[in-house]
Amino acid sequence: MSEVITIGEPITTFASKEPDVSLVDAVEFHKILGGAELNVAIGVKRLGHSVEYISGVGEEPLGEFVIKTIKSHAVGTKYISSDSQYWTAFQLKDMVTKGDPQTYNYRRGSAAAHLTKDVIENVDLDDVKIAHMSGIFPAISDTAEETFRTLMDRLVEKGTLITFDPNLRPPLWKDEETMRTTINDLAGFADIVLPGVGEGKILMGSEDPEEIADFYLKGQRTKTVIVKIGPDGAFVKNKDGESFTVKGFKVDHIVDTVGAGDGFALGVITALLENKSLKSAVLRGNAVGALQVQTPGDNDGYPTPDELTAFYKKEGVQEE
Repeated sequence: MSEVITIGEPITTFASKEPDVSLVDAVEFHKILGGAELNVAIGVKRLGHSVEYISGVGEEPLGEFVIKTIKSHAVGTKYISSDSQYWTAFQLKDMVTKGDPQTYNYRRGSAAAHLTKDVIENVDLDDVKIAHMSGIFPAISDTAEETFRTLMDRLVEKGTLITFDPNLRPPLWKDEETMRTTINDLAGFADIVLPGVGEGKILMGSEDPEEIADFYLKGQRTKTVIVKIGPDGAFVKNKDGESFTVKGFKVDHIVDTVGAGDGFALGVITALLENKSLKSAVLRGNAVGALQVQTPGDNDGYPTPDELTAFYKKEGVQEE
């Protein structure tokens, strides 16, 4: 079994090759694979750790593409089911020379949205050290939320360390209040919660990192909150009241911000697997996020161990 497990919906992305041309007018696209939780899984594996990914795809070309591509990254596919009745989610994404790209999703009623809780009964959690959970999967359908909660319950019962990234996707939810209530409830089951300051504003009404941390530290299992504060790094607060800020890395040219938050999460996860200090884990999260925003894909910038070492050397920092 793998050290890390996660559940999510893989997204086949048709990304425009034409800079600053709208999705309406663009005609040249290339096909890539993304999805927040899958990005984390790919990055965890790239840094030398084993990972299993739970999901569902359709029995059609995009589903075959997803499984083939995930295998090429050496991420576990044991718990990816194929369904002949439903399709694999996909999206269109434009190409921009500055700022965030526009995306348009086709995921309602997908195979992953029909993934039932029965699949969780067959998942082997015995050797899992960390489970990474995200607020996206429970947003795609009521069935997915039930499956997500079933996995969460099993992880809690096992005493597995759980990280939770809110990863807000408002268009996927029925309304903002449902999103806020559900995300905040799910966060309470995690040992480590990873909100951003913008998410804090939406979810609990404040952009102040410490107020956000205090809010989520009320969770029944939450021991640590790491608040992402963009280029400035991250603010950390523990249940015992200890708090500190880990500065971010300066990036001269941002190509695409997609995947940066997932990079932060996988940086934290892999450092904790290696028994690094919490400060070092957040430092690595900042580093992976900084590397990712300098690339055009969803996970192209995630480093190997040698590339991470080279980045630290260039920046004059080291982990503890």
